[in-house]
Amino acid sequence: MNAFVPPVQHGMTVLNREAFKKSVKILGMRVNPKHVGNVMKKLSSELLNQPRLRNVVNGENATKLVLLRQDLRQEDIAKLPKEIKKVIDEENDGFEQHTINLDYDYWTADQIFHAVIPVDDPPASYTQIGHIAHMNLKEEFYPWKHLIGQVILDKNKNITSVVNKTNSIDTTFRFFKMEVLAGEDNMIAQVKESGCRFKFDFSKVYWNSRLQTEHDRLIQKFKKDEYICDVFAGVGPFALPAAKKGAIVYANDLNPASYQWLNENIKLNKITKGISTYNLDGREFIRKAVEDLQATSNDWKTFDHFVMNLPATAMEFLGMQKVQRSSFFTSDANTFLGGLCDRYVSRAVS
Repeated sequence: MNAFVPPVQHGMTVLNREAFKKSVKILGMRVNPKHVGNVMKKLSSELLNQPRLRNVVNGENATKLVLLRQDLRQEDIAKLPKEIKKVIDEENDGFEQHTINLDYDYWTADQIFHAVIPVDDPPASYTQIGHIAHMNLKEEFYPWKHLIGQVILDKNKNITSVVNKTNSIDTTFRFFKMEVLAGEDNMIAQVKESGCRFKFDFSKVYWNSRLQTEHDRLIQKFKKDEYICDVFAGVGPFALPAAKKGAIVYANDLNPASYQWLNENIKLNKITKGISTYNLDGREFIRKAVEDLQATSNDWKTFDHFVMNLPATAMEFLGMQKVQRSSFFTSDANTFLGGLCDRYVSRAVS
């Protein structure tokens, strides 16, 4: 039985840190300080070996106390393998019971949740966006939601707000309604991604830190002087890195908050050219962007890439206007539409 688990507190829904104190008695053997390193090497499998705890502490009479594994008792020493027993017989200056006092600060968040919530797999995962921990709790865990939030806050010093999604994504502006479970009600997050800094109000815009690999994958495909049409740009995870690479970017988002932070992030990253921003419906933007790009030259021009960060419905925005040698991307890692070939942009564009 593992003694290094916190006391079970299944009735607790309001966090009481004092309830997680525990004392564990461990058998230790007194060793000459000069011999400690050699003893620890030879007895490595028999040591305490617990996370965040030392295997050696100060003993009596200027000795060191080497702590043995938690289930080992003095009467068990005779039953140990011959080579292990020989080391103990040669180096041991006497056995001693050592008490380890543990409290709330010692236990991990996952250990606390297992002690409090009577299920095999309690919720412990979250996505971090700057100083914000974003959870998606199932309703069955709502009785413990504030306790869960407070524990995550306590155990992660770089998190100052814990929030929970309270409904599905807004179908128009693509953000979640959320409630603060613990910490400060400050939703202005700052993150670094793809060589850029992003600042935004997480409660009003769409941001998914788990898409960073996908963002980087697509950004690597963009080249200097290529024309990029970012239809659902959000706060700029594709648009800004592309512009910094020297691409010419036309970036749009229907959400006024996303559009505001997109422009703020352009300033934050000191991007002074190569990007134009719009606050339009996607279909209207595609039409407008194609017109605006064509107006920059007397020769035929079109976009090299269309980025549509809305995998579920992106195809609804495509239709009849022919756009030559363009590729189409969604932000779904399994979806790449295009290649350098003739494509058609939606009936709404024609």
